Order: sequence, then C-alpha cells, then structure tokens
Amino acid sequence: MIQKTQTVTPRIAVGGILTECNHLGGLPIDLSIYEASELYRDGEVLTLATSIVGGMLDALRQGGAEPVPLIYASACAGGPITHECYEQLRGEWYERLQRALPVDGVLLPLHGAALAEGLDDPEGDMIHAARDLVGPDVPIVVTLDLHAHVTEEMVRHADALLAWETYPHRDQYSTGQRAARLLFDMLAGRCKPTMVMGKVPVITSAIKGSTNDDDPFADLMRYTKSLERQAGVLSTSLFLIHPYMDCENMGSGGLVVTDNNLELAETLANDIARRYWDRRHDLEPETFAPAEAITKGMQIDGGPVILVETADCCGGGAASDSIATLAALVDSGIDAVSVVPVVDPEAAKACHEAGEGAELSIAIGHKLDPRWGSTRTFTGRVERLSDGDFVYSGGQWEGHHEHMGPTVVFSIGPIRLIIMSRATYDWADEQICTVGLDPLEAKFIVAKNPMNYRLAYGAIATGMIVLDTPGPTPATLKHVEFKKLSRPYFPADADVPELQPTILN
Repeated sequence: MIQKTQTVTPRIAVGGILTECNHLGGLPIDLSIYEASELYRDGEVLTLATSIVGGMLDALRQGGAEPVPLIYASACAGGPITHECYEQLRGEWYERLQRALPVDGVLLPLHGAALAEGLDDPEGDMIHAARDLVGPDVPIVVTLDLHAHVTEEMVRHADALLAWETYPHRDQYSTGQRAARLLFDMLAGRCKPTMVMGKVPVITSAIKGSTNDDDPFADLMRYTKSLERQAGVLSTSLFLIHPYMDCENMGSGGLVVTDNNLELAETLANDIARRYWDRRHDLEPETFAPAEAITKGMQIDGGPVILVETADCCGGGAASDSIATLAALVDSGIDAVSVVPVVDPEAAKACHEAGEGAELSIAIGHKLDPRWGSTRTFTGRVERLSDGDFVYSGGQWEGHHEHMGPTVVFSIGPIRLIIMSRATYDWADEQICTVGLDPLEAKFIVAKNPMNYRLAYGAIATGMIVLDTPGPTPATLKHVEFKKLSRPYFPADADVPELQPTILN
C-alpha cells in the first residue's frame, strides 16, 4: 500500500454523548442530569485529562494533530434520554461538527447502549450523521463500552469501532489513545480498516462479566484479544450487551477490524460469536431471595458479607430507591451491623430538617420508580448528616467530583441506612466512606451493582451472595418479557437448534 505523506497538521473533531440507558425502568435522563455530571462544550472539552476523551486528546497531541472540540456529555445510566434533551445535545454536536468542516478525521466517544425517547439507536444516528457530513473518505473511529448494543447502522457508517477491554472499567483512557492511533494510521495510509460484527442471542447480566480471574467473560476476552496477534488484524472487541434495553436484534459477541481483509474479519467474528454461545450457561448466576441470603450469610463467620442487589443498580439505569433488602434485614430481627444504601430525597430532607440525634419515623423507598415495590415507614435515629460530596478514585470518572446531595446515615437498630438525595454510580466504596462508615465493621453490606462490589470489597469480604429482587436491572433476564426483542434468545430459550451467528459488515 502506498503511504500518504502528511504535510499539514491534521484537524480531528472530538465529541459525543456517552450514556447507558434502560427500557425496563429508571428515571428519564434530561439536560439537568448531564449538567450535574459531565457536560462540556467547545474549549471545555480540551481541558479533559482523564477517561476516554482524555486519552484521545493525549494521543492526538502526541501525534501532532489539532483536536477540534465539539461537545461531550456523560452521565450515570437511567431511563431513555428525553426527546428534548437528545435533540438539543445532538443538535449542538452536529452544528459544531458542521461548522468545523473540513476536518481530516472524527473521533466519537460513545457508549453503544444509549436510548432516546422514540429512538433505539442514538449512536447509529450520530455516526450516520457524521458520515453524511464528512463524506466517505474522512475516517470516523468510534469508541464504545463493552456493554454496547452494536447495530448495523453503527458498523456500516463507522470505519472502526473499538470497545473498552476491562470490566470493572479501567481502560477508557487507553482505549481513547488506541482510537486516535488507529485514525493516525488510516490518515498515513498504513491501513484500511474492514470491520465485521458477529453476534448471538445471549442476553445476560454482568454478574459473571468480569474480565479478571476465571470468569467466563474473562476467558472469552482473553481469547478475543489474542486474535490481535494474527497478521492483518487491527483490533478485536468483545461485547456483553447491556441487557436492560428492549431493542430488535440484540445480542452479544465479537467485532473484528482487519486491514482490508473482509474474509478474515468475518471468519474471526463468527468464531468469537460461536464461542460466546457455547459459554452462555456459564454467564447465568445463582440467585437467592433476600431472607434466604441473610440466613445463608449468618452461617458465614465474620464479615462483611456482600448482599448483591443488582436489580436496583444506578449504573444500569435503576433509580436505586429499592428497600427490598432493607425490609428483609429489618424483618429478620438479626443483631448485626448492616450497611444499606437507598435514594430518597424526601426522606433525606426530613432527616436534615430534624437534625443529628433526632429520632423519627419516616416513609422510605420506592418513591422515584414505584413500579418495583411499596414505600414503608421505619423508625430510627439520625446518626450523621453529610453534603454527599465525594471524588471518584478510579474508573470512567476518576478524579471527578460527584454529589449525592443531602445525605444521611439513619440508624434502624443495627442497620446503617445511607439515605441519598441523588443516585451516583458505584465505583468502589466512595459513598460509604464519605459518610464515615467503616466496611470492616459491618456484617452485611448491600451493594447495588453487578460487578464493582468485587472491586470495593473483594479483599475484605467473607462472602458474596447475589439476590433475586424486583427491579429494572435484574441479575437474570429469564423472567423479563421483552416486546421488541424476538424469541429465541438465551436464557429464555436454553438452546437454539442450528444457530447461526448474525453477521454485520
């Protein structure tokens, strides 16, 4: 291949909307959610030094390119983005890209599992819009979460899709760098990416989706990344789809980017997808009702025992207002220190008004998304008040200042209930530590996430038990009644005779 000589500083547009959404529940995401999290415009984008955009900017500057900032919006997961919010953010992004033309390349930091009211594929919509603006010859490289729902439109209009490689997510920065470097190789004529996605109808939660240790997904990831050692393979990605959407043609599998070798890309993507199907049963967790889990946990010496209430995961789009496990702990009558989080701004306000030391009875839970349970009145004592401010110690929002809003430690006997005004993503144990609680003093800790509880408590936990509770982010999808996703799919169907992976190119 004849290499091009770059004689001028390449101008690379950078920006996008990075959000994971949920069709099964949670609160709609409006502009105020982004304003409270991450919303950067124009030159503000250039100040980002961490996560996916920070990695992109670092590699662009090292390569001598001029980053052209657009808009970058990111927030914790929720229900679909409101129509008005998506139209505004997409419109701002589109207008800036149009004004920036001509550019030599486009880097899009997206998630892959966003939803907007009336639109199931916002990422495909944005990639398509970018392609229409810049034309067929300008490279478009897109980064995605490894929980993305990869669609035909995304594959057709991007030159390359590169997924994060770790879960818990630690590699956003390096993925941004990889994306920029691949774009440089394209501009220099060193490669011509050809991309194929192979997917199978496996719809499972992330409980067994770690890329560490001996988790089944970790095994699949190691195999997928080993394929990059083959000649002509530019990138491989493995996807465990975010399962709480209800879209057509959902599935998990592998994506392969080769250097102008469609046959190789299709062969390898098909191979990854078939291997994924073969491991489907290994990705399903064993779950327990809260009362059963508490009994089981009391038989374990010491603590903390982690009760994993993944069905109320803010990071997957839930409101984090469930009291299912709290109620079970209260009703069990056990005399064991337990830490339980819940989002209830009304209860938090009542406690702040009452003041530290006050004893009161307050209605708690299931107020934000009442589809999953009933509010219940508990009597306790206001132990500690907090403004709820903390700083993330790692992950996508490393170094980012986050705000739970007015927050309370409310004691119900031996139970320490952390009542927050606003849901925040669980990375490690920042929320517990910021209100002065010590995880080592607890017998039980309720963790409302499917994976990062291992990061937070893996070194100190004496046991970890996955719960079966109502909510929009359940540990298993066996009982979810999808409307758009058609059967057959696993785990609703244990087997699909003569299954053939779906190939997108």
